[in-house]
Amino acid sequence: MAGHSKWSNIKHRKGRQDAKKGKIFTKLSKEIFQAVRQGGDDPGTNHNLRLAIDKAKQANMPNDNIERTINKALGNVEGVVYEEITYEGYAPHGVAVYVQALTDNKNRTAAEVRLAFNKNNGNLGESGCVGFMFKRKGVLLFEKNESLDGELFMLEAIDAGAEDVIFSEEAFEVYTTPEELQQVRKALIDSLETDPSVSEVSMIPDTYTPVSETQAEEVLQLIEALEDNDDVQNVYHNLEVKD
Repeated sequence: MAGHSKWSNIKHRKGRQDAKKGKIFTKLSKEIFQAVRQGGDDPGTNHNLRLAIDKAKQANMPNDNIERTINKALGNVEGVVYEEITYEGYAPHGVAVYVQALTDNKNRTAAEVRLAFNKNNGNLGESGCVGFMFKRKGVLLFEKNESLDGELFMLEAIDAGAEDVIFSEEAFEVYTTPEELQQVRKALIDSLETDPSVSEVSMIPDTYTPVSETQAEEVLQLIEALEDNDDVQNVYHNLEVKD
């Protein structure tokens, strides 16, 4: 129950996303739409829809938007077909980048992603070139406060079925299998009476690439260029800024 803290990595990504609410709502709507099309409109039986709705609520997306998107997906919308696709490559200074996209035009998205890598001194690679560095995990982050006791939190998380628990300076980090995320989340909310600030299935790097602050700025230029693309749903990386 110890290891490398991912808090700063995830917090930084969330901070940039929160600054772009309009764009994030568009991407979340697309994710909800796709989940309904693939598995129906019942979040109790559609795991992907449950996750998409949770992400939308964490981003403070209005319930009306969520319901409107679900209703739209249930209707017969001609010509709306999204394809899930991933891109892998390297940012400057050897930082691995893993991109998840949801697109209705694969050629357009591929060209735009390639351009973002080229313009920002990165290299778009072949499928699998960095994917092996990441593991798909359920992630829960509980920000520290006076009411959360570390020892009690550890015991509750273990009992709930957590794979790993990491204490960082700012948060308790809980990692699960993707399938058990909702079960662990509900158990911890019920026992601790507090909600996580992050609850999602994410790609977590096995190792990190440390860079200086100046080098990190170059890496983040690429990451932000990718995140600005409406077809890109998530950008994961193994950047670590040296102290």
